[in-house]
Amino acid sequence: MSKIVISTSSFDLDSNPALQRLRAQEIHLTSNPHGRKLTEDEILALLGNDTVALLAGVEPLTERVLTAAAGSLRVIARCGTGLDNVDLATASRLNIKVLNTPAAPAQAVAELTLGLILSSLRHICQTDRLIRQGEWPRTQGRLLAGKTVGIIGCGHIGQRVARLCLAFDAHVIAHDPYPQQMPEGVTAASLETLLQQADLVSLHLPYSAQVHHLLNAHTIARMKPGAILVNTARGGLIDEHALHNALQTGHLGAAALDCFEQEPYAGPLCASERMILSSHIGSLAREARQRMELEAAENLWQGLVEAGVVHA
Repeated sequence: MSKIVISTSSFDLDSNPALQRLRAQEIHLTSNPHGRKLTEDEILALLGNDTVALLAGVEPLTERVLTAAAGSLRVIARCGTGLDNVDLATASRLNIKVLNTPAAPAQAVAELTLGLILSSLRHICQTDRLIRQGEWPRTQGRLLAGKTVGIIGCGHIGQRVARLCLAFDAHVIAHDPYPQQMPEGVTAASLETLLQQADLVSLHLPYSAQVHHLLNAHTIARMKPGAILVNTARGGLIDEHALHNALQTGHLGAAALDCFEQEPYAGPLCASERMILSSHIGSLAREARQRMELEAAENLWQGLVEAGVVHA
């Protein structure tokens, strides 16, 4: 019997029409037994040599993993946007189709980004901590209205963040390789100009080796003194050591991260009063998660139909 592996830490198997169609064709569904992100060895073992398709999370789908599963694996459907955990060159060479759900989590990530921006400006998290310690702080924050927000990466998520910030009467500039996709009211800018002008910088671009540590000691130094940095994209985009130094010296006013190079994160940024940290929860809104799962499973179904593994 053919097998489909669902490697995400959780997945609603009972309310998904595409998965029910697959079960009706006597395809066995195997779930992640660990309830967390899988290691390379764990996904290798789970796939075995009889998996025809994978509903993927963020586990490392390396050349080693894909090559071992290539005898049967035909489709990878990522439940989410990023594909930086998939060796796409190897998948292409082995004729394994890779699909994702780029639009499904966009609103959830955009709304979290806005929450982190507002929390940073108004010191919401810091105030909460101090009250719990018996203090009654009267900290003066700042408004989003009138600020210049710089968005690096203006795809599905970046465009939504731009529109949310515009609704708060902020001025929005954006840097993207495809400036024609800028929303109305957003001004295209070079990276240099954006870093120099933005009061808040928010990252919304996919990770690749070309943008590893895009924000490092050199580029962070070019940001406006007192600026706020927000990252709800991928951890490897920021040099966390350089960020920590910029917060310590006061060059940056604050930062908020939802993603880190190593997760779970337990580094020195945890001790910074200028930091807001969240545990990679950008897409973890109920409505977004439901849409992601439905779209990923439908992608899987269509991929298997095209591969001739199942019949529509």
